[in-house]
Order: sequence, then C-alpha cells, then structure tokens
Amino acid sequence: MIKALLVDDEAPARSELRYLLADHPDVQVVGEAGNSREALELARATGPDVVFLDVEMPGLSGVEAAPLVRERIDPPAVVFVTAHERYAVDAFAVEAFDYLLKPVDPDRLARVVERLRERSVENVLPVEKVPVVSAGGTELLDYDQVHYAQADGDYSRVHTYDRSYLCTASLGELEEKLPAGRFARIHRSYLVNLSKVAGVRRTSPERMRLQLADAQKTELDVARRQVRLLRGRLGV
Repeated sequence: MIKALLVDDEAPARSELRYLLADHPDVQVVGEAGNSREALELARATGPDVVFLDVEMPGLSGVEAAPLVRERIDPPAVVFVTAHERYAVDAFAVEAFDYLLKPVDPDRLARVVERLRERSVENVLPVEKVPVVSAGGTELLDYDQVHYAQADGDYSRVHTYDRSYLCTASLGELEEKLPAGRFARIHRSYLVNLSKVAGVRRTSPERMRLQLADAQKTELDVARRQVRLLRGRLGV
C-alpha cells in the first residue's frame, strides 16, 4: 500500500486528486492539508510514502516546504502539482520525485503511481544504516554500532560505544526503522540495543535499570510499564 498525503490550499483541487487516485486501489490517502504548516505536521504523524504538493500556496511555498517534508530517516517521494510548467525546474532542484500539471491528466498520474510502485518495491530490502550528523555532513552507522538512542526534542541523539551523534529522525521514527527484535523502547526517552546490555539492576520491586556495554558504562532506567516485557526479553 502506498500512503499519500495531499497538500493544496484549494479544497476542490485536493478533492479532484483524491478522486483520480481512487482508481488506484493500492494508493491510500492518509491525509489532506491546506498549507505547508499543516502538511509538515501531518507528514510527521502519518509517515506518507508520497506527498502530492502544490507549488503556489500562501506562506511557505511548496518548493520551500519540500526539503522540510523530506527531513525523515526514510523521506517520502515529493510530487509537485502545479498549474505552471515553468516550476518543473524548481521541482527537480529540490529532488522532487516528479511533477503533475493542473488539471491533472489521469494517464500522467497513472505513470507517476507506477513509478511509485517501483520505488516501493526497491525499498522493501532494508538498508541497515542510521544516518547521523557528523562534521557538517552525514555519516551512516551500522545498526550494531548503536548502543542506544535518546529523544532530543523533535530529533534524537544516537550513542555508539564512545560517541554520540545528532539524528534528524525523531525517536519514534527510529523505533519504526530499527528492528524490533534487536531494539526495545525502554522509556519514552530511550531506545536500547538489547545486544549492548551488559547488566541489569533491580532498583525496586517494580523498577529496574540497565547497564550498557559502552565506554561510559551508561545506566538507563526502565519505565515501570516496560519492566515485565523487558525482563522476558532479557531472560532475567
């Protein structure tokens, strides 16, 4: 299933696009937004695979909003929808997936959807890397390098054996990406690689603390509601 978010300040334009997408059963419209601010909030909440984004909107334009929409660990495809073909160059300058001219031609939309299907198939094979900010660029960490991740506002901080990095994905987004068999959300602020747990200490009958095998021998408290589940997974 391809999850789509529709963004246009004109409700009739959104309704028309929703109507045309209904001819493609594997496309699910997960939300609609009338401006870029709403679009950014919905993109975080729904995790769409594609955002159909109007170019000309009051406030933040579609071209300006596109890089913000794509600030995810697995960014959605952005398809610009515009009444003016001259915006095609701007679209590809911000790494847009494609663009559609208004009024949207059903055959042209069908070709875009077919490309989105191909993109979805390509993304089925997991890439076991976490992109983090390093020295003004991006470094890719293997999953096994991650000891734990910590919430840091809208972002997160990823900790390895002896370093920490800023990650532009939220802790919730990291939880979705990292394999559940290896990682566990032990607290609303912490996600832990269970293979890096070196010890467990009971702090009360209903509370426990994990000691990690990093350079600092970090200790993290487990939320009360997670204790029973975590004890079972660790066999303690």
